[in-house]
Amino acid sequence: MKEQNVVKDKSFEFSVRIVNLYKHLTANKQEYVMSKQLLRSGTSIGANICEAEQAQSTSDFLSKISISLKESCESDYWIRLLHRTDYLSEQEFKSIVADCRELTRLLTSIIKSIKQNKGNKDS
Repeated sequence: MKEQNVVKDKSFEFSVRIVNLYKHLTANKQEYVMSKQLLRSGTSIGANICEAEQAQSTSDFLSKISISLKESCESDYWIRLLHRTDYLSEQEFKSIVADCRELTRLLTSIIKSIKQNKGNKDS
């Protein structure tokens, strides 16, 4: 039986939402610049998590997860900017930013756990 990876599953679903949001913003709002930035950062989160699964060491894993966290923070920025410039409604904003921030919390927790475990092994 395959083990479930919550952060991988959530990041994939977030990527799907980001792709659909990108399609909506370009087709219906004719917004191409910020939405492209969000497309890149939002889909990069899950891609780096997938890379982390194949990490060659704990340091490599930590590096890939840290990149995912940075991309999550960047995505939060673009979502907030799209909202403040009236490309996202309040309802759209609240829904997608909640998912983004959940990923940020999960990734932060993973990083903290890894660093604690590394510190305990060094003691």
